[in-house]
Amino acid sequence: MRSAGSRWGAGVAGLIAVIAVWTIAGVARWFSGTIPTPLAVIDALGEQGSQFYSTNVTPTVELALRGFLWGNLLAIVVALLVVVIPLIEGLATQLAIISYCTPLIAVAPIIQVAFAEVQTMIVFLAAISVFFTTMIGTLTGLRSPPQAGLDLVRVHGGGVFAQLVRVRIVAALPNILGALKIAAPAAVLGAVLGEFLSMPEQGIGPAMILAQQSAAIPQVWAIALIAGAVAGIGYAIVAVVSIFVTRWATGESVRSGSGVGR
Repeated sequence: MRSAGSRWGAGVAGLIAVIAVWTIAGVARWFSGTIPTPLAVIDALGEQGSQFYSTNVTPTVELALRGFLWGNLLAIVVALLVVVIPLIEGLATQLAIISYCTPLIAVAPIIQVAFAEVQTMIVFLAAISVFFTTMIGTLTGLRSPPQAGLDLVRVHGGGVFAQLVRVRIVAALPNILGALKIAAPAAVLGAVLGEFLSMPEQGIGPAMILAQQSAAIPQVWAIALIAGAVAGIGYAIVAVVSIFVTRWATGESVRSGSGVGR
């Protein structure tokens, strides 16, 4: 309880410090006045109204979610195949590294030529943003179970596939969810970047570009903060799911329940 309280206290203190420095920077007009005060950003949020932000945030969230699902699904499938077919590990690892190291700005024009639809390009960039993290996290988790569990399945006549289903996947769930927590904000970032490059009619990216062109600095900050909030909400949702799934996968709830019964 004390450690949890101290963490919350440290978090609140850090947030207050950030807001204080932000306010000073806005009032002192640091960086040629490109940093507005928090009150100016709040005013910008109110001036545009909820309709403006819902109209632009909803398409971005939808595209980021689609990229999140496709990218993570492909990453998990590739990691599963590596465990079943170890010969493809080198190829899969190189593919993941390429997806991570290649700048999205360099990939975007190629994807834009390959796919006629703007939305497809945005989804692809969101998907490629999450592939490396999820694949490496999943592969690490699939290789984490104790040898005793794998030997037990083998003794009872189970092969590689039985070990995968009965032991490896369950043991990998904490690692997979840990990777998904990082992938959620990455998908939002990939979608926003895709909107910056493709300029659809609606979205966080186009709204931010229009605000920049109009020199509406508080509005730019307001849109950026909303994008950060969306990414944070995605992280928080996966984190909450991760708590319960990890307890089930590690048997903590079962052990705690047996302890209470005693």
